[in-house]
Amino acid sequence: MADQFTRLYSAALHGVDAVQVDIEVNAAGSGDAKTTVTIVGLPDAAVKESSERVWAAVKNSGFKPPHGRITINLAPGDLRKEGPSFDLAIAVGLIAVSKDVDIPEEALEKCFIAGELALDGSVRPVRGVLSLAQEAKRCGRKAIMVPVENAAEAAVVDGIFAYGVETLRDVVDLLCGNGNVKPTRLDRQAFFEQNRQYDIDFNDVKGQLSVKRAVEVAVAGGHNILMIGPPGTGKSMLAKRIATIMPLMTESQAIETTKIHSIAGLLDSKSAFLATRPFRSPHHTISDAGLLGGSHNPRPGEVSLAHNGILFLDELPEFRRSTLEVMRQPLEDGKVTISRASGTMTFPARFMLVAAMNPCPCGYFGDPKRECRCGSQQVLKYRQRISGPLLDRIDIHVEVPIVDYKELSGKATGEPSEAIRLRVETVRNQQLERFTANAGEAAGVTTNISMTPRLMKQHCQLDAESAGLLEQAMNELNFSARAHDRILKVARTLADLAGNDTIQPDNLLEAIQYRSLDRTLWT
Repeated sequence: MADQFTRLYSAALHGVDAVQVDIEVNAAGSGDAKTTVTIVGLPDAAVKESSERVWAAVKNSGFKPPHGRITINLAPGDLRKEGPSFDLAIAVGLIAVSKDVDIPEEALEKCFIAGELALDGSVRPVRGVLSLAQEAKRCGRKAIMVPVENAAEAAVVDGIFAYGVETLRDVVDLLCGNGNVKPTRLDRQAFFEQNRQYDIDFNDVKGQLSVKRAVEVAVAGGHNILMIGPPGTGKSMLAKRIATIMPLMTESQAIETTKIHSIAGLLDSKSAFLATRPFRSPHHTISDAGLLGGSHNPRPGEVSLAHNGILFLDELPEFRRSTLEVMRQPLEDGKVTISRASGTMTFPARFMLVAAMNPCPCGYFGDPKRECRCGSQQVLKYRQRISGPLLDRIDIHVEVPIVDYKELSGKATGEPSEAIRLRVETVRNQQLERFTANAGEAAGVTTNISMTPRLMKQHCQLDAESAGLLEQAMNELNFSARAHDRILKVARTLADLAGNDTIQPDNLLEAIQYRSLDRTLWT
């Protein structure tokens, strides 16, 4: 009996993208030969184990698997294949080479197939389907067949048919032209518009006008912010509402963010497309790999899951110092590069860092009503858990005082998020226009926080009075060179909010005031 051979297509995740994988199935021998199944092509343990799972699924779905020596090659051979997403494609390949069902080769050529199989032939959801659908389109495939729970996610990609299947038999029937499964349709724009609203609002926060001002400045320029205050002053409440005053996500940003969450396995059939900015708040016991990303085949960490959104670190001094230090690269570069023996992967990580901390271990240092039980050395040691280099990368430090009873019980409400967001969007658009004029130098720069030294020389020039004020502050308060640059960038944002073409002395003074922790910690 001549060898039987077939080829079909799926994809493997590599970072935030997917890479096409050719699944080649060859059956050699007769029905009397002992059946063996070998999977090659750098599979991990989950892929190697799939042979028993797939074999049972094929038989329990009413198909006859091939006999003899079965070789399954996953090409390219130097790309590691991970997870159970190849189950469905391997099963279809086995059915095709067995000739139990005549599956047209042209049908296999036109599609990607991905999904995990249960022993009874039902299909279970997998990670990273959005990336797989994008790769299928890039490779010129006309359709992608995925678990029904992942169908809406795949339908986000225009120009390709996304079929949501429930069983192995559904896939075979579709390939043979007999299926009843219809492609999933998603009106991406309508879904996007309908789901981009937030359930919370900035006017929920009573009082704290100075803190709200600092938050607006931070969002307007893309700056990182640290809030310092006693327990119960509303730091977490403010942090959760910062996303509501950020510019609404564009569709391209939403797709980019959705890809990362899909790869991490955080999507379901109801949230196949993220329309609001992510808010991630990891616990202070998180590991370096959990924050930055890792494992043998690296997955995105919290800094990447916060891409285009907010990373909130509550109780900042409680985080391990080594864990905080690994954030230096993403804070500077907007990406995370992870190197392993299997290769190097880069995940996007352009987020706004929002951190909160108590002023001392007991939380009541400087409180006019409650007594602090900490000595001066305890307070200093507590604050010095945050390294100087990390603190330099946080542009704005703002104190969050206790709100008095009259403000809490009053009926007056503050500005709604929409009103603040409109001001922020106006300032962001001004910055984008300013940097677009410097197309060569300002490539990829959209906000003041990302200005290069050359752009700062051009857009952060100081008059004689302002230059004198900054020199005095640098000498008296021992600010670092990085803090100097951060002050200028914040001052530029303050000038933008005030409608000033150049930085004014009051803009600079307010920016210096936002380095409060530097003044108390290092002087």
